[in-house]
Amino acid sequence: MKAVSLVSETPPPPVHVAIIMDGNGRWALSRGLPRVAGHRRGAESVKAVVRSAVANGVRYLTLYGFSSENWKRPPSEISDLMGLLRIYLRSEVAELHRQGVRLRIIGERHRLPRDIVALIENAERRTEANQRLTLIVALSYGGRAEIVAAARHLAALAENGGVEAEAIDESVFARHLFTAGIPDPDVVVRTSGEQRVSNFLLWQLAYAEFIFVDTLWPDFSEDDFEDALREYQRRERRYGATGG
Repeated sequence: MKAVSLVSETPPPPVHVAIIMDGNGRWALSRGLPRVAGHRRGAESVKAVVRSAVANGVRYLTLYGFSSENWKRPPSEISDLMGLLRIYLRSEVAELHRQGVRLRIIGERHRLPRDIVALIENAERRTEANQRLTLIVALSYGGRAEIVAAARHLAALAENGGVEAEAIDESVFARHLFTAGIPDPDVVVRTSGEQRVSNFLLWQLAYAEFIFVDTLWPDFSEDDFEDALREYQRRERRYGATGG
């Protein structure tokens, strides 16, 4: 009788998935709708992906919500985005908490409206003990600015004797990034067919797998997310080494 293997041949899911949510504006414009309609529909995709991440055992999910460059958009669109962010933080935190999701926000908070900062701090406190999934949302975030801020902090520490310059290595530097304590993404997904990083997690994506999909973010579903997980599981990660 043939022995039955108790070891699953299915590779584990990625520990950390990062997503560049792109295409809200194009989705709306293609339907003759204002851009804010695309952002509203995109918020539904966020909920779907969070549910799927929890169900599939992903431990960290980072979403690129609002970049440093997005501050250059028309004031009316920025106002709409901030309004949607307020609604999300007021209405969805209870559901995140129920699902065992911890919320963390990374980026230059001082540029956000003060009431939104207060909502963020409250949401982070409420969910900080949750362990099923850590949801990281990048708001007012830029990868270059993050690296510069870490370098400045370490330079000040070195000047004041808080750290020896020779002791600064990659692990020390990483502890001064917004993502301190969070493992680097295993895979980054970008929607809408664009194939660029757009100043997102420049340090952290050094060895990430990249998956580009044509689907616009408002149409991105749980099935699409699971397709991306399966694509990741088919790949061989080498970290600079040769394959087997």
